[in-house]
Amino acid sequence: MGFRGWQWTMALLGVVLLGDAIALMGLGLFNFGVVLPALIGVAALWLAWRWHALARWRAARPHRQWLWRAGWIGFAVWLATVALFFRFIAGRIDAPAERITDAAAIVVLGSGTPHCTASPTLAARLDKALALAQRMPAIPVVVSGGQDFGLHCSEADVMADYLVARGISPQRLLREDRSTSTDENLRFSRQLLAAQGIDANAPLLLVTSDFHVMRAERIARKAGLTAVTGVAAPTPLYLRYNAWLREYFAYISGWLLREF
Repeated sequence: MGFRGWQWTMALLGVVLLGDAIALMGLGLFNFGVVLPALIGVAALWLAWRWHALARWRAARPHRQWLWRAGWIGFAVWLATVALFFRFIAGRIDAPAERITDAAAIVVLGSGTPHCTASPTLAARLDKALALAQRMPAIPVVVSGGQDFGLHCSEADVMADYLVARGISPQRLLREDRSTSTDENLRFSRQLLAAQGIDANAPLLLVTSDFHVMRAERIARKAGLTAVTGVAAPTPLYLRYNAWLREYFAYISGWLLREF
């Protein structure tokens, strides 16, 4: 590919990534899975603008050409690890939990509740939990999530209201409304289940978003829930890959900090 081809490639990449990030920021989404593509997009646009000047800069010193190539190789290797992580996530979407009929309880992990309503991501989790609860009407459903910053409601209450409005009996719902992290979600949910006579070794279905299943299962086991099966709810397409990218870094961070 010639100089002009690379320039157009960088320009197109920059417009797509930056446009995606700006659109999501306009919806109030500010996280590393949104900010990083914005930064890459800005870098790509700058490269497109300065491509010829950079070519002259590289030609002036042999070691600069080496650094240029090393930088692109490093970026390509990083992209390969991201793609591999995305493949693992995609593989969990069709996990066998839909065929399980023997579970002691369903645990649903909270997500955003803007204006005290279920976000699209949370609604997808709740819809998945609703389908499971309708197939297994005799088991309790734990809705787990504390109060988002600046809101008067808890995620658990929003989740419970969502499920009750769609036919789930309020008596089946156990509200865990104190947690502020996945670890607390699962530790506090374990306490609620124990109060209902459900042992930590009992089989549980853990409903969360597709990108979150791997990490949530591992955190659940560290919290003492030994027979957890993760159930993946699809992430809405408009933020799917941004959420998956954010989880890539969250998974690495969790491993380094020994959260699981």
